[in-house]
Amino acid sequence: MVTLLRGTLRPLHVPLRAASQGTGLLYPEHIPTSLLQKVLLTAGSAGMALYNPYRHDMVAVLGETTGCRALRVLRDQMKRDPEGAQILQERPRISLSTLDLDKLQSLPEGSLGREYLRFLDVNRVSPDTRAPTRFVDDEELAYVIQRYREVHDMLHTLLGMPTNILGEIVVKWFEAVQTGLPMCILGALFGPIRLSAQHLQVLVSELVPWAVQNGRRAPCVLNLYYERRWEQPLKALREELGITDPPMHIKA
Repeated sequence: MVTLLRGTLRPLHVPLRAASQGTGLLYPEHIPTSLLQKVLLTAGSAGMALYNPYRHDMVAVLGETTGCRALRVLRDQMKRDPEGAQILQERPRISLSTLDLDKLQSLPEGSLGREYLRFLDVNRVSPDTRAPTRFVDDEELAYVIQRYREVHDMLHTLLGMPTNILGEIVVKWFEAVQTGLPMCILGALFGPIRLSAQHLQVLVSELVPWAVQNGRRAPCVLNLYYERRWEQPLKALREELGITDPPMHIKA
């Protein structure tokens, strides 16, 4: 599968320099692909992502090559919402270069910003690990999926889920309901294959129903301008979205 994916990408490296001079790039990291190349990318990335769910690069490629229809729906939802429309217009990004870590650290205990920073620290993750969009052939939709990736850790914070395999699956169920992205649906369905019998029972009987219920009840989470809500108490934001406490605590 790796050879297949590399073989698909290799011919695309040559024209990038020419494309950057105005011959096909829709955004800086864009790699134009044919339908056949997208099919091969989908097959290769799906195989690798199912084999190793922590291959975030493969998960990212799969999301881009299969998510066009869902991304249009998400984009339209954002345009109909005042806060979402502002995000689409201003194009904020979440990375170490845009975050004021000292400010987040100074916020009150229980605030969104402070709890998000705590999540990053406890789980030893960085917002800079999100891959740039490359294979979406629409500049606006490319931003939508990039925004989805960059708020993924925010959803972990909202749901109170760690980044271990069980926590990731729970978040994927929430995201699958919220976004309709095939990548999320596949992750939600096939991710549990790696779980122990005990964890699988807890997932199916308690955590999945909770995640699905909250995903259906909450408004589109891409419509939240998180960067302007850092001071908001996390509890108040959860109440605003209709997100309830998880039925059990999952250790990081």
